[in-house]
Amino acid sequence: MLDKNALFALSLFPYLGFLWFLTRTKGTPKMALFGFYALLIFVAVTIPAGAYAQFVRNEELANIDWLHGSAEAFLTLSNIFVVLGFRQAVVQRQRQAVVSDEDPEPSPSAPLPRGEGS
Repeated sequence: MLDKNALFALSLFPYLGFLWFLTRTKGTPKMALFGFYALLIFVAVTIPAGAYAQFVRNEELANIDWLHGSAEAFLTLSNIFVVLGFRQAVVQRQRQAVVSDEDPEPSPSAPLPRGEGS
């Protein structure tokens, strides 16, 4: 059975695949994409923090509050960027829907409905 540290390290590979596909999806909000990439900072900070806790302090990372809290701050920041990015996309979509509902005249390039015009 894998220990939690090995599982944590192995989980990086599917996450990198997720980022690759998400980056190729042009509809992903930029700020949310930044948040997903910022999660890698959390991983980069947590690994040495966990090693320090284990080898220097002979403790689990979760038992050293200042160190654990500092690492978790990066997780919180990345989550904030993800949420704000998707919120911004939803608000922008709603604004576009309101503008299109308020436009009573068709644009000159819009096709005429059947039965109108010559």
